Amino acid sequence: MLKLSRPVILLSAAVAVLPLTACAHGKNKADTAYVARDVSSLYTAAKHSMDQADYDQAAKLFDEVERQHPYSVWARRAQLMSAFNYYLAKKYTDAVNSARDLQNRPGNDLTPSALAEHARSLAREIDVLDVEVEGREGLRERGMGAFAAVAQGSEQEPALITLRYDSPSASGPTLGFVGKAVTFDSGGISLKPGSKMSEMKFDMSGGAAVIEAVGAIARLQLPIALVAVVGATENLPSGRAIKPGDIVTASNGKTIEINNTDAEGRLVLADCLCHAVAQGAERIVDLATLTGAVIVALGSTYAGLMSNDDELSERLREAGERSGEILWRLPLHEEYDALVKGKYADLDNAPEARKAGTIVGGAFLANFVGEVPWAHLDIAGSAWDLDRAYVGKGASGYGVRLLVELARSFGA
Repeated sequence: MLKLSRPVILLSAAVAVLPLTACAHGKNKADTAYVARDVSSLYTAAKHSMDQADYDQAAKLFDEVERQHPYSVWARRAQLMSAFNYYLAKKYTDAVNSARDLQNRPGNDLTPSALAEHARSLAREIDVLDVEVEGREGLRERGMGAFAAVAQGSEQEPALITLRYDSPSASGPTLGFVGKAVTFDSGGISLKPGSKMSEMKFDMSGGAAVIEAVGAIARLQLPIALVAVVGATENLPSGRAIKPGDIVTASNGKTIEINNTDAEGRLVLADCLCHAVAQGAERIVDLATLTGAVIVALGSTYAGLMSNDDELSERLREAGERSGEILWRLPLHEEYDALVKGKYADLDNAPEARKAGTIVGGAFLANFVGEVPWAHLDIAGSAWDLDRAYVGKGASGYGVRLLVELARSFGA
């Protein structure tokens, strides 16, 4: 297979052979020369548009060639679009496979610091991508009491990873992606059962998807502004670990009763969502392996979607249909809000009433986005062991394609 890093090389090759196509349709030499020059100028413009990542303009130029020269363009246009589709597919699959590699690494290898270093290496590789990493002291300084509380049980340094990509051509709202990255989740003091606890290395899957989606978006130079926040930590029992009954304060001032330390992901996300808002995100999507309840409800076919905004929800649904990473929207309602109210604090991280487990997780997170349009994706059933032919066992990289498609819809 011919592997080229940029589609413009194939674009140039297509221009070079255009006269052969014209001759094949019975044009004389003079007509052939004219068509080649005219088509060449259009394809030169298309090549420039591709080089500038202005894919919509490139598509318009392809259509113009087809309209003006229907006899000369069919075969070459197919080649061009194949080159373009290959280019996109390569960027998508590289990102998905990188996310899968991160997910499959064991917890003693992919620590929060190791994930942060991966994000740094991505930023070193991609000039237009910026990254900032803050540790335990940074969480304290930012008042991120919920995130810091989860991290305090582990000797491993937590990492607040903030990635930023700003295209000079961006005109729409600033997107915000937020990912949960608990690199190993034992459940903390509320210890999980031993069976399949080894799979809790996958509890960082949302963070992996966010980091690699941002990398793909930057490589594709999509015309958007994007800030991404990933909260990386371990959740372990120790003499320093949070305990059931503890009360912590998130960075927006909300107090939270800890009634189950195994409901730690929403604590990490709470402060990360606040941080995304503070960083200027105007549309926020978070990804997290948050609840086992979503597996009971939807299996591995759909990820759960909860949102405070119909327009964002519809964009996500359409992006899911295009990418094959499909979503099922679950309702948010004021009665669910009542379920997460605390007895001794503003909120309860794990209400005793075992009702609507996945939705309750979304209702809890809604307290940390203010009025910003937001969507929560619970990918606990989709992040690994999809058992599909193209994935097999282990990590799936779920969410990378979905997020890139969403970003493309805002850059259109």
